[in-house]
Amino acid sequence: MSEFDDFMIRDHIADLVTSAVDLAIADGLLPDIPFPEPDIERPKETEHGDYATSLPLRFARSAGKKPMEIAEIIVNTFAEDPIIFAPEVSNPGFLNFRLTTTWLQEQVEVISEKGENWADLNLGQGSKIQIEFVSANPTGPLHVGNGRGAAIGDTLAAVLTAAGYDVSREYYINDAGSQSAAFVETLYARYQQILGRDVALPENGYPGEYMIEIAQKMVENHGEGYLAELGMPPDVQFGEHGTSLMVEYIRNTLSAFGVQYDTWFSESTLYEEGVWDEVKGILGGSNQLIERENALWFTSSELGEDKDNVVIRSDGRPTYYASDIAYHFEKFAKRNFSRVIDVWGADHHGHVERLKIATNAVVGHECDLQVLLYQLVTLKRGDEIVRLSKRSGEIITLDELIEEVGSDAARFFFLLRSPNAQMEFDLELAVKKSNENPVYYIQYAHARMASILERAREDGRELLKGDVNLLQQAHELALIRQMLRLPEVIEQVAKTSEPHHLARYAIDFATAFHIFNDAFKQLGDPSMKVLTDDPELTAARLKLVSTARSVLARCLQLLGMSAPERM
Repeated sequence: MSEFDDFMIRDHIADLVTSAVDLAIADGLLPDIPFPEPDIERPKETEHGDYATSLPLRFARSAGKKPMEIAEIIVNTFAEDPIIFAPEVSNPGFLNFRLTTTWLQEQVEVISEKGENWADLNLGQGSKIQIEFVSANPTGPLHVGNGRGAAIGDTLAAVLTAAGYDVSREYYINDAGSQSAAFVETLYARYQQILGRDVALPENGYPGEYMIEIAQKMVENHGEGYLAELGMPPDVQFGEHGTSLMVEYIRNTLSAFGVQYDTWFSESTLYEEGVWDEVKGILGGSNQLIERENALWFTSSELGEDKDNVVIRSDGRPTYYASDIAYHFEKFAKRNFSRVIDVWGADHHGHVERLKIATNAVVGHECDLQVLLYQLVTLKRGDEIVRLSKRSGEIITLDELIEEVGSDAARFFFLLRSPNAQMEFDLELAVKKSNENPVYYIQYAHARMASILERAREDGRELLKGDVNLLQQAHELALIRQMLRLPEVIEQVAKTSEPHHLARYAIDFATAFHIFNDAFKQLGDPSMKVLTDDPELTAARLKLVSTARSVLARCLQLLGMSAPERM
């Protein structure tokens, strides 16, 4: 077995361990009782091998034997295999596994032949997943916190696609609530001011400078066409056009951040197209709506929530909870997504459980709804915390962050920590051109690979004709081992919805390459260079570098980052 085709080394080792235990039971060496699934993991220390399992420790009590004894029995019944050497036993009862050199060498050929998507999996088998992320109210520019949600959602979507899911990226435009109304009122006030009227901003309005820019655009596009009598509201189309301009503003920011959506879904369509009426009918038909205090309540306490929740206010306006119920009904019942992932800021944590309860109630079965919460971002410049924009004295926008550090650095730093961990974003570190900066460190690895391959092409050398059996040095095999981790990382991110594992992997991969490429400097041995006087050894290493470059480029692509040829 030399090709992946969704083959995972861990699963292969687990099958071998299971077969060895089955054989030991059949031979009477172990008692005929149920045993745990083998837990195949990567040891933290490389001297313990490529993989390890603690099965003997977990099986000891029920088997009535010492862990080390069980480990030795499994080793003695373990089948020979071309991929791994016979397992090694270590205290207090671990089994350690090492990949064979021959198989490692073969994988360079396999990856090279399959191309950059070699690590893609069929975990999802084409099932439909929707990821809704950012979805900030169209009342102002995106801020830094929105950027973290954008990086998480977009990278998760890319990884799930690589894992075999049919993924749809969606932005939910909140254009039907009180905040949207306040935006339109503010915009109209600014519009009137530009046209010479002495009017005040509404008390609950948006005083930011961006509102003047949008109002100026409205004047440029429509002149005085939207001016109503003084004191009267504008035509409804004024608000629609103004909101469209704000959405376009947001769309351009996200495009600069490398994010493209499949769907921009308008909240107002839930009411215009009768989705909320359908949801209200379902809840009313199942006696889950009740009138109280002149409002309409969803009796969610009967379904496990700690209280009932208002869906229609006393003034007849739906709450944002009503909109969310209708929206998720539309996702599952109308568009038939098998799984939905919402990426929200942690301040929405109190809304999660009641939304899941309501969604299950209106759809009629338990839905696969996951809400991924991410924590706040603190910006720092060295030791100093940065709170306000230098330009406007207001909250720092995502546009400003991209302008200062670039999209690649912004995305990577947002992804470097688990979503549920608060993070500090060091603006000074993000622009450093040194190995202290993980973005520079990773992209420099790709640029070094590209430079080596370019020099080889200029010398007329073949890049993919080398004999991989010549790759025998520890630093060469270590780089191959890192390449082989990518399918596992894709699987891990797909199963945990934690894209920081991919960011960490990119650092590990870059480290393996820098060690490989710097072996000559460290050891002072000319034979450790990539381009040596030995044409056959050089050809083998060029094939390794070319293959490693495609793997790192794929990793950067999944992270939404560029893979520079020069730096």
